[in-house]
Amino acid sequence: MFNRSKKDFSKFDWLLSLAVLALCLVGFVVVFSATASRGGQWHALKSQFAATALGLAFIIAFQFVDSDFLKKLAFPAYGVAVLLLLATMLFGIGEDAWGARSWLKLGPISFQPAEFTKIAIMMSLALLLERYHYRMNKITTLLLIAGIIGFPILLILKQPDFGTAAVFLFFIALMVYYAQIHWGYILAAVVFVIIAAPVFYQHLSPMQQDRILNFLNPMRDIMNSGYQTYQGLIAIGSGKLFGKGFLQGTQTQFGFIPERDTDFIFAVLAEEFGFIGCLILLVLYAVVLVRILFIAKKAKDLFSRSLCIGVASMLFIHIFENIGMTVGLMPLTGIPLPFLSNGGTFQLINMVSIGLVLCISTQRVPLDFAAEPPSSLPLLPR
Repeated sequence: MFNRSKKDFSKFDWLLSLAVLALCLVGFVVVFSATASRGGQWHALKSQFAATALGLAFIIAFQFVDSDFLKKLAFPAYGVAVLLLLATMLFGIGEDAWGARSWLKLGPISFQPAEFTKIAIMMSLALLLERYHYRMNKITTLLLIAGIIGFPILLILKQPDFGTAAVFLFFIALMVYYAQIHWGYILAAVVFVIIAAPVFYQHLSPMQQDRILNFLNPMRDIMNSGYQTYQGLIAIGSGKLFGKGFLQGTQTQFGFIPERDTDFIFAVLAEEFGFIGCLILLVLYAVVLVRILFIAKKAKDLFSRSLCIGVASMLFIHIFENIGMTVGLMPLTGIPLPFLSNGGTFQLINMVSIGLVLCISTQRVPLDFAAEPPSSLPLLPR
């Protein structure tokens, strides 16, 4: 488990680490502003600080863990995740407040098991892709992977939490694509999605259907179901080039933006720090994603590369969907913004995922080689 001889700390990716720390600092500032008007800024920051500090502890600890030990953790983590999801289905809370039973409450602590499940699924899928890489395009292999990975996603859909389930489907799809699945299966999946979309739409709740209709016509219901997006657009537009200044955003400080410290935190940043602030944020995100892909390219086994691809995909879809819904380019969902949105479980899992990537970056030699030489496994399939 702990073997310094198998770690090369000179390869530690400081640029990735510094970019993540900068994003966390931006998050503290924006969460403080978003919650200042209702007097809960210190309570919100206390949770965010605690999650970030615990995440940093995980990042440091992972630097002394061999990457092959992560493989031994994959299936136990999967089992714990499934048990937590089953417990959420039976004892979960949040249905009255947020329309989904997605939280477990243990004493004073509430957390979302679906967030932990992201890490468990990524690790388990990466291990399955490595073990069955040379049988990847056999239907029995695909059915096995679909059964193992699909069960927890069905539990998340049961909550119901379609936004989080969509995040799972996105990073799973990219990880499987990276494992060089045959194009025929990809085409079949696309056709299935097109055919199933109308049926899926009919089974959505009226609120979820409204969100799709509002995405197609943003001015459809701005005083009710489209209120969040409309107020977010006003805040973003009013920020202009340099923003109104810290704690000076009228849409933010007067409470016009709902969920402004979580789902719509990008609107707070845009209003108070303007286009320049948003540009800096996007540059930091780009640095994080590019460095993760660089680490994936340098990793010497398929498990490590697949896990890095999963982390990068998870972060990307959160960034793209959250900012996209805020500016009206994507349907409204409850997907938060990595390292910025207020949420202890979400912050901790993002930090842990970075810790896993940095663990891979400092690995000197893999202990569990794939059967095929690493040089023949490209970063993206041909």
